[in-house]
Amino acid sequence: MAQITRRQGSIMRIGNREYQTTGHTYVMGILNVTPDSFSDGGKWNHRDRALQHVADMLEEGADLIDIGGESTRPGYEKISDQEEIDRVVPVIEAVKARFDIPISLDTYKPAVAAAGIQAGCHMINDIWGLQYHKDMAEVIAHSGLPCCLMHNREQAEYDRFMEDVAAGLERSLQIARKAGIQEDRILLDPGVGFGKSYENNLEVIRRLKELHTLGYPLLLGCSRKSVIGLTLGTAASQRLPGTLVTTVFGVLGGCMFVRVHDVKENVQAVRMAEAILYGPDQA
Repeated sequence: MAQITRRQGSIMRIGNREYQTTGHTYVMGILNVTPDSFSDGGKWNHRDRALQHVADMLEEGADLIDIGGESTRPGYEKISDQEEIDRVVPVIEAVKARFDIPISLDTYKPAVAAAGIQAGCHMINDIWGLQYHKDMAEVIAHSGLPCCLMHNREQAEYDRFMEDVAAGLERSLQIARKAGIQEDRILLDPGVGFGKSYENNLEVIRRLKELHTLGYPLLLGCSRKSVIGLTLGTAASQRLPGTLVTTVFGVLGGCMFVRVHDVKENVQAVRMAEAILYGPDQA
């Protein structure tokens, strides 16, 4: 069987680092500074512990850190803009001061995004794909920063599932283009665990490659999510093996990033998958 050739795509600059948009899957490490995240709530919501966790993730091979100040687990309670700002801004400032690593801010709120940008984050990761608040796209466009736009909806009701997901992402892209966000500053996330049934989540992971027709790099976030727990019957803290399988599917599906809690093991999974795909010299 012929060996697959690693395709080199364009470059996306995030902070002071350049990332290939195709040909390699990078690992985004999750830093939740929340008391109630579904899998690690309260573990990192003190600055010193958060900084130590970032140091650990960087040692394990993280390529980017994603900081979030509001839990978005099923049934989560929204917090005020100011409370979220008070959680994330000091951590962004501290991480930026201590480490040379690009920082993504996980928020769908314009005021929080603006505060995070002022504090020095390098990317905005919006779980509502600019469709929650009309001002979000303008905040990002004005900053010139890259963004990740995720597919989401209130109810898991679809006529033609993958076509509907693609259409939802295209609506986010239209909002981005209208606001003036540059085409080469956009990633897309299929939104595993958001507005989807268990079966939908399995399907979108299996059919990731179809979303490349939209023409943008992809980010996959499955780490410890319910789709793994429902499949394997495991609690959130026991979902690493299932997460590693989804990461391999991310590599096979040509994702630019996988967003994970357990950096070391997922970096190894990416390296192994890429060695099999492209050969040992390119892993």
